[in-house]
Amino acid sequence: MRQRRGQLVTLDGPSGVGKSTTIEALREEMATRGIVVRQTVEPSTSALGVFTRQNADHIHGHALACLVTADRYAHIENEIQPALSAGDTVICDRYLASTLVLQQLDGVPLEFLLNLNEHVLMPDLAVILTASPGLIADRIARRGVRHRFHLDPTMPVREVDLYAETAQTLTAKNVKVLVLDSSAATPSEVASRIADAIPEPSVASAVPPQPTTPQGT
Repeated sequence: MRQRRGQLVTLDGPSGVGKSTTIEALREEMATRGIVVRQTVEPSTSALGVFTRQNADHIHGHALACLVTADRYAHIENEIQPALSAGDTVICDRYLASTLVLQQLDGVPLEFLLNLNEHVLMPDLAVILTASPGLIADRIARRGVRHRFHLDPTMPVREVDLYAETAQTLTAKNVKVLVLDSSAATPSEVASRIADAIPEPSVASAVPPQPTTPQGT
């Protein structure tokens, strides 16, 4: 018996880069290809994820990094891995790349973050959306401040640079990374490129149950 494993696709990028609209366009694109996806987000919608999201402006540095990663391990165990085992394609809004960027911006060393996430499930495709820092700053200004990082006017430039470095870090760990500039592309165009880049699902052999030997034979 051979069982098809689903694919984990993660989307990360600076605030204001268009992740939400891209994910919605990707869901529609995948539907046209006959693929139903399961969408999720980090921090997750679990009690731990909600606590992390609600307190991200008050808990900083190493403590926040540990909370985010603890939620990720639980998220993988309780939601992502079961969906993949069932053969579903999972699209996650923010994942490891965001941790390697945002927690570094919060003063946590990269080595600590890599060690903390050493055993997390790596994505089959890590998409990193980027755009010009000026465009990102304009979008944040129009929609309003949603995070303490947005109070720093240098943040768009720093985020864009760190995401570029993170793409190289993940590539060095044999993760398939797709970096897309959304500055001039429509969400539908970006979604089409992502869908084209998703690897073919892997097929694993399932070990059949072994027959039991009757006692006394």
